[in-house]
Amino acid sequence: MEYICSKCGKRESVTTRAAKCECGGLWKLDFKPPKFSLEDVDKSEWSMFRYRKFMALEDESWKDITLGEGMTPIVRFDENVLLKMDYFMPTLSFKDRGAAVLMSHCKAIGVDSVVQDSSGNAGNSVAAYGAKAGIKCEIFVPEGTSPKKINMIRAHGAECTVVPGSRDHCADVCRSKVENDGIFYANHVYNPFFYEGTKTYLYEVYEQLGRLPENIVIPVGNGTLFLGVMHALDEFMESGVIDHVPQIIALQTETCDPLLRAAEQGLDRYVEMNVTPTIAEGIAIGKPMRSEEILEYVYKYGVRFIHAREDEILDARAALAEKGVYCEHTTAANYAAYLNYCRKYGETPDCLITMCGAGLKSDH
Repeated sequence: MEYICSKCGKRESVTTRAAKCECGGLWKLDFKPPKFSLEDVDKSEWSMFRYRKFMALEDESWKDITLGEGMTPIVRFDENVLLKMDYFMPTLSFKDRGAAVLMSHCKAIGVDSVVQDSSGNAGNSVAAYGAKAGIKCEIFVPEGTSPKKINMIRAHGAECTVVPGSRDHCADVCRSKVENDGIFYANHVYNPFFYEGTKTYLYEVYEQLGRLPENIVIPVGNGTLFLGVMHALDEFMESGVIDHVPQIIALQTETCDPLLRAAEQGLDRYVEMNVTPTIAEGIAIGKPMRSEEILEYVYKYGVRFIHAREDEILDARAALAEKGVYCEHTTAANYAAYLNYCRKYGETPDCLITMCGAGLKSDH
């Protein structure tokens, strides 16, 4: 198992501390799992590591780091919509899937200190699993991040540095520290081990339903869940467990949609734009660093992009809460985008929507 540079093709050991290739390309993971089969799922393990036969894990460090992430229920919201309750996680967001694998990797290669930038949820996950692993963490978040997310990060013993300006500027500040101080960059965008965790989202759906829904809604900021789902779809198609790919519905907000614009124009990287504030802070990414990889999948699998309209996100949140589902604003954008999709394309049955963050984390 090695890293491969996404630009120049250089190979590198996964034990490297380098966040990216010398040429500037991001790492991809040269790992091919065995053909997926439910028979190879370890049903005695009640966490996402029941799928470890299909995950890139160097050793059994995960046993000391897992907090029981994964195995979240699917509930029926109405006759057309299923909700995957991924905020039923140790830190109340789906990012625990990726953080558990990434911090297991850090532990396996002897990393003792990491930094990371985040809009809140990924930083909280890395802080929690870092605490479990005994790894020191500093998390950079942009101003305006939910105070409750900041409090959770600090509660795990991590240092939380609030950076003035945008989410993209926050990332630049954190990456400067990585380059200047040589600290390991435990980032959910740069490090491909993170996607080895997020792909279990689709493993679970397939195990729970015995199939995949015909329509799957996925929020896309940096694309951590999107890429995990795409990797799983690749594996499912190659394994023959599905004979066609569901319609993937990817969403961005009206105020931050560099990938939607790129897809509309058939481009191979994100469109430069002036990002304006959105209450869906979790997907407010103006410069998605893996945009080429994301867009390659968009064209490969016929992904449709749709806007979550800013003026409809709070109404969508209220509609979910009225049926007992209290989610954060970014998660509500998923349902708002689904309703917008239905207006554009008609009734959309058998649709799975992720509930990726809990409401109490974003009441600000």
